[in-house]
Amino acid sequence: MDSRFPRLFIAMFAATTLAAAVAPAPARAAPELGKPAPAFSAVGSDGKTYDLASFAGKIVVLEWLNYGCPYVKKHYGAGNMQALQKEYTSKGVVWLSVISSAPGKQGHSTADQANAATKDHSARPTAVLLDESGAIGRLYDATTTPHMFVIGPTGTLLYAGAIDDQPSFDADSIAGAKNYVRAALDESIAGQPVTVSSTKAYGCSVKY
Repeated sequence: MDSRFPRLFIAMFAATTLAAAVAPAPARAAPELGKPAPAFSAVGSDGKTYDLASFAGKIVVLEWLNYGCPYVKKHYGAGNMQALQKEYTSKGVVWLSVISSAPGKQGHSTADQANAATKDHSARPTAVLLDESGAIGRLYDATTTPHMFVIGPTGTLLYAGAIDDQPSFDADSIAGAKNYVRAALDESIAGQPVTVSSTKAYGCSVKY
């Protein structure tokens, strides 16, 4: 038998093992507009567990949040995000702010820190969800803060993308902006199709 066989076998085995180790993970399906929004359950900063399925019959907004991001500061500093939260939660919309920053990364918050920040910013979400593992963020392919999603009463994903059409951290740009989330919510509440259902989200990267 060829004396080189053991060495060749070992080399081939090592190459195969290395290839398997670096092979990309199977692609995960992105959430699809017009299809059921990905289900999730998460603990809020108030200690309660929030399950998307429990909000059947209601419109739900998901907002990816990191108060350290200048684009988030733009909307909270001007009171724009809080005004939207207050207006639409008063109409029965469920507003969930999601913090997907990993421990040690910018924006990561403990429950106490998230509660304090909510109070300091006079924010008015239904709840702040703590997603330090990034599971919900990856489930929704959330890429930026803010990244916004609107889910209809039947659990269908109706909108995904930017809050508005002004990808700037200048608060002065808010006044003349087209607010995609407001438009999607108004149309959803009226039982109408969402005219603009997808836009490119802008902001800081989610700190997974």
